[in-house]
Amino acid sequence: MTSLELRADPADLTAALVDVFSVSGHEAELADAVEAALRAQAPHLEVVRNGDAVLARTKLGRASRIVLAGHLDTVPLNDNLPSRRSGEGEEETLHGLGSVDMKGGDAVFLHLAATLVEPRHDVTFVFYDNEEVEATKNGLGRIERELPEWLSGDLAIVGEPSNGVIEAGCQGTLRVEVRECGTRAHTARAWMGENAIHALAEPLRRLAAYHPRVVDIDGLTYREGLQATGVSGGVAGNVVPDAAVLTVNHRFAPDRSPAQAEAHVREVFDGHDVSLVDLSPGALPGLSAPAAAELVTAAGGRAAAKLGWTDVARFAALGMAAVNFGPGNPTLAHTRQENVRVAEIRQVTDVLRKFLG
Repeated sequence: MTSLELRADPADLTAALVDVFSVSGHEAELADAVEAALRAQAPHLEVVRNGDAVLARTKLGRASRIVLAGHLDTVPLNDNLPSRRSGEGEEETLHGLGSVDMKGGDAVFLHLAATLVEPRHDVTFVFYDNEEVEATKNGLGRIERELPEWLSGDLAIVGEPSNGVIEAGCQGTLRVEVRECGTRAHTARAWMGENAIHALAEPLRRLAAYHPRVVDIDGLTYREGLQATGVSGGVAGNVVPDAAVLTVNHRFAPDRSPAQAEAHVREVFDGHDVSLVDLSPGALPGLSAPAAAELVTAAGGRAAAKLGWTDVARFAALGMAAVNFGPGNPTLAHTRQENVRVAEIRQVTDVLRKFLG
């Protein structure tokens, strides 16, 4: 079985994690290694296993509890294993599948789990499965159903890549389908039919003219978006189509509830057949929470808005302040070129060590 040295340099631990294949649905080997390492090297923690998720926590009776959460799975392999390194000094870089999303964050959390024996806050560590696939499989959802007390705390820190900067809250996201109906006819007698694809011109015009909001919340700037992401329709090369579908994705600021966001999109496409496909709420920054403010101070006083959806929304729905904070550039996530600077892994480790005490 893979052996992990949790007290090693977090960059070396990141490389060790990257080298364990853990594409979504295949996290068992890595979960086994994480569980074994925590049980052997962090005897001060209570450790439990839930499917292919591993959870550990202190029980010191502190006045506050911090939850550190990171997913163990990656997107599919893209000729980017095993890990490798390049550069030297401040430019030393670790390359490989999951180095950014998010085994660098996992390594930071695992290193702290083994080396912080008497933190100022009680700490819960959650290493979970199936984040990179459909939401119904997400390990956090299963843990919430089966072990809800393990997700309770005053602040959740999700180790998603954030360039080593606190990214607070997250956008909500929804998808709708705008459907148009027509009448089939032979294209040689097109006047006898009604083209459903042509009918999409009006909703597409509205999208092209749309001006998204830019919203300031607690001093952080959230940029919304409303974009066409797919068009489908057509029967054959000589048939006027009688059905067409426009798929639209709306990213909305967390000051809007899911219901408000859905109502807004329906208003944009008023007069057209709109059906909701999926919807996930956003998360407010929550930086006024004492633990969150303390973390921002430990990170140098800087915070930014999270432009995207992450599992911080799950914690926010539980009534907790939640932020993203991890090493790596999120624009490299899911690409063949995934890489993270070694210095950034160590920087995030140092900030969290200072915060947790």
